[in-house]
Amino acid sequence: METTYLICAVAGGTVLLAQTLLSLLGGVGHTDIHADDALETIADAHDSFLKLLSLKTIVAFITFFGLTGLSGRSAGWGDWTTLGIAMAAGVVALWIVAWLMSSLAHLQSRGNVDMNNAVGQPAQVYLPIPGQHKGHGKVLVTVQGRTVESRAQTSGPTLETGASAVVVAVHDDIVEVQRA
Repeated sequence: METTYLICAVAGGTVLLAQTLLSLLGGVGHTDIHADDALETIADAHDSFLKLLSLKTIVAFITFFGLTGLSGRSAGWGDWTTLGIAMAAGVVALWIVAWLMSSLAHLQSRGNVDMNNAVGQPAQVYLPIPGQHKGHGKVLVTVQGRTVESRAQTSGPTLETGASAVVVAVHDDIVEVQRA
């Protein structure tokens, strides 16, 4: 079992260090993949559990499981005691990292952009917008001097990628557009 703890500590620690360095250097640290992104169709009851699972949280679990297991073996704890405490430490690390990532996500904002100021502005269709309010697409629109990507809908016919449009209304951060 000591070999398992060592492998977990080394592998998890290496990935954790790489993630930290990439985040500090402006790398891929902000593109954490959540399991619920890939499994959107799973029932809502499972969403809170799935939001805990990300590459960062799993790496934290493995790292602290391995480190605690090695520490327990070095301290002379029994096999089952070491395993239980190592599992608990891994779960605590997973929860803490998930909470930290959730807290960081809440800090993101669009600054002081008020999407209501987009009404009357020209927009470029980025992803096709199904007609007659049958779904959403995306547009690029300049609001308060910033180019913003926004979900969009239309009451008219389908708008294809690249079409020019005009924002006619804003409903809960979804812009309604019409062909220009």
